[in-house]
Amino acid sequence: MTADQANPEFRPEATTPYGAVRGRYEHGVAVFRGIPYAAPPFGPRRFRPPQPPEPWDGVRDAGAFGPTAPKPPYSEAFAQYLSDPDIPGDDCLNLNIWTPAPDPGARLPVLLWLHGGALTRGSSAVPVYGGASFARDGVVCVSVNYRLGVEGYGLFPDAPPNPGLRDQLAALHWVHDAIGAFGGDPDRITLCGQSAGAISAGALLAAPAAQGLVRRAVLQSGPPEASDREKVRRMVRRMAGRLKIPATAEAFAAVDRDLLLRTQAEAGRLSSPVLGGPAFGIVVDGDLVPRDPLQALIDGDAAQGVDLLMGWTRDEYRLWLVPGGLLERVDRLGPVALAGAMARCHTGHEVPRGYRALHPDAGAAETVGQMVTDHLLRVPLHRLADARPGTSHLYEFAWPSRLPGLGACHALELGFVFDTGDVPESKKLAGEGAPRDLCEAMHTAWVRFAATGNPGWQAWDASHPVRIFGDGDPYTAYGPRDAEINLWSTAPTVPEPTPAPDIRAPGAEWAAAVRRLRRSVGTRRR
Repeated sequence: MTADQANPEFRPEATTPYGAVRGRYEHGVAVFRGIPYAAPPFGPRRFRPPQPPEPWDGVRDAGAFGPTAPKPPYSEAFAQYLSDPDIPGDDCLNLNIWTPAPDPGARLPVLLWLHGGALTRGSSAVPVYGGASFARDGVVCVSVNYRLGVEGYGLFPDAPPNPGLRDQLAALHWVHDAIGAFGGDPDRITLCGQSAGAISAGALLAAPAAQGLVRRAVLQSGPPEASDREKVRRMVRRMAGRLKIPATAEAFAAVDRDLLLRTQAEAGRLSSPVLGGPAFGIVVDGDLVPRDPLQALIDGDAAQGVDLLMGWTRDEYRLWLVPGGLLERVDRLGPVALAGAMARCHTGHEVPRGYRALHPDAGAAETVGQMVTDHLLRVPLHRLADARPGTSHLYEFAWPSRLPGLGACHALELGFVFDTGDVPESKKLAGEGAPRDLCEAMHTAWVRFAATGNPGWQAWDASHPVRIFGDGDPYTAYGPRDAEINLWSTAPTVPEPTPAPDIRAPGAEWAAAVRRLRRSVGTRRR
């Protein structure tokens, strides 16, 4: 730290394409918060692609996080584990930068972070995502806000699809054009996301409009994918029915914003990765997303030469089932839950039978949870690593939370990646006593990957090396749980069931099981 940086009155400055900004020095790194990368997406810009921000004169203060995108709060069951600050204001398309050297000559690697939250919640202001440790270790860290829920992913006949993903693309272009002034190298951008943020990163990797902007990418607990358009339309129609308005962007734009959020929360109350159901998602739109992103990446049509770091947590499903006692409830449902899982994963009886044979002591909830986790995450990430010609590294986070029942659940690894395990918001999910050595090992791997493309273990090949971050020192395992992956490669795929008049038909039986499971879970959650 220089003498100027130690002076609390000293403020770092940098110039963006739209005006100068003034940040703060905190713990030896420069921090710029709340910088607009696009104009406020309201008024005539609502439900439309992002537009450039208005340039400003003088020096804009960038000392505080900017407004967050409109979103409903987490339910009480999830809020005890997950933090989600809500900062009011229309200027929500903003980003934050942590840098060790706001110097155009530094040319440091850049990590661009897209937060998770099922495309309906989350923000860059979550303390777990603080980028100071990355900057401390020589990486410029950028975190981004983007439109969520119906504002960002509603599908309407009178508005372009995927405005939230278009926000992320605008932020990526902004970073590519402006990050040099903050000490970053625009030719060494690592696009990184977790959960919905990883799904978004995968879609951008496959997008023709983003080619050449990303050197590396990290996909944490989320594969490249496109949602079924009808599934998203059902979510919009469900909201429109409750509001008694047409399912158009024009009609939705006229609704009070708070009422819209309450209606969105109610309409999506029973949607989850395990239960499925109508939900918001990225859709193939013939433009930004011209085809399924996973297939585009597997075919090698996109992201050529981009290094990938991909992984999951051992017990992803426990964050979806433990809050509110759902794990025990699914266990009690037994065969109904397994039938629902078959419907959710579009598979026949061969897959759950295989899981029960491999893990005879597992209860229904664990079997269902692992089936859905593998279907949604591990199988597509394995397919991508197997098929693409570029370099890929895979990992599994296996350290169990100190809190009862959570295990190595979804999102638990984030405090380790960002080296923010000591902040209270990380302890809400990890509990007290998270191992400091594991935090350093995982964070260091991400720093190395952003800087060099090699996180420190063997790249993916026919031996299927996976780095395990768990109790004790990290180690590389070869083909862990490949038996489960093989179940999916040999079992026939069953199409998604449609309503059938004969309840004895297999498709109708599975659809009925899913409905019974959702109703049962919904009774408990209320």
